[in-house]
Amino acid sequence: MDFLNQIYVRLIGNFTDLESRMAVLYLLLTIVLVAVIWAVRGRPTRFVAFLVPKEVYLHKSNIVDIKIFLFNVVLGAAGLFAAVTMTPLMTTFVLDALLSLSGGSMAPVADTWGKLALATLIMILTLDFCKYWAHRLHHETSILWPFHALHHSAEVLTPLTASRNHPVFLILRALIYTVIVGFVQGIMLFTLMGKIEILTIGTVNAGYFLFNAFGANLRHSHVWLSYGRVLEHIFISPAQHHIHHSIERKHYNKNYGEVFAFWDWMFGTLYVPRSYEDIKVGLSDKDGNRIEQPYPTLRSALFHPFVDCWRALLKGTSRDPSLNGPGGETTAQ
Repeated sequence: MDFLNQIYVRLIGNFTDLESRMAVLYLLLTIVLVAVIWAVRGRPTRFVAFLVPKEVYLHKSNIVDIKIFLFNVVLGAAGLFAAVTMTPLMTTFVLDALLSLSGGSMAPVADTWGKLALATLIMILTLDFCKYWAHRLHHETSILWPFHALHHSAEVLTPLTASRNHPVFLILRALIYTVIVGFVQGIMLFTLMGKIEILTIGTVNAGYFLFNAFGANLRHSHVWLSYGRVLEHIFISPAQHHIHHSIERKHYNKNYGEVFAFWDWMFGTLYVPRSYEDIKVGLSDKDGNRIEQPYPTLRSALFHPFVDCWRALLKGTSRDPSLNGPGGETTAQ
């Protein structure tokens, strides 16, 4: 009964916790944003049809999204993901090491808005930097790609597609976050804060609140929303993430970022659309031709990536750059 209660709590938490993109508040704000877009575009259809088209939400791909989401909820309730999220331990380890090297001296407790602002900026940039490279590594390493290919195999995009992730992908990403975020946080506490400030953590969360509130759920949706060429060199728009899911050859390996676009700009992976582009999503071959859905069921979604990973391991970890990302080879049938 305790386990069933944990499943219930975790499931409900996805729709109530403001750290979850699927929180009801964010979904309601998304509906308001879509209503504005619908009105600006001249009300092309009935609003309900524009918001939740049947061909998208009743698609087999979306049904698999739902099953993967529920499966990961069960794994989360079992404590699998919490077991590999050890950022506080990494932070303590780094902080203890720095204290030992410095003879026990440490920065005074932060009591200025300047320190608070700097610490907050450092944490937001560190988190987003981790997300960029964790994402890119899964695209550009053959033994990791199969576990992320599941996400890109979605043939339609809905807000729930953000949760279309293989458990191995979630675990590896959490481990990357643990090492890098824990390391940076340890240095930040030693040099700036002196202790973990609740206000700092709350400010970081407020930054992601704004991200989730204003368009994050449109990143995985049928609704195109561009921020314009200038802002799209700073922030990743929903339209740019649509580009990331595109099967077109010119869109391969583009727009890995989550919040900030300047990581992509800095490392040569930025794509800024000049205008609306008709995007087809899914998996494709190296020429941009769609391949048959390799994960039509929950069972294939969970087990076939291990087969592809093993095949990639036998071939070697390097990938032909022309095959990275959605154009990569995914052999599971």
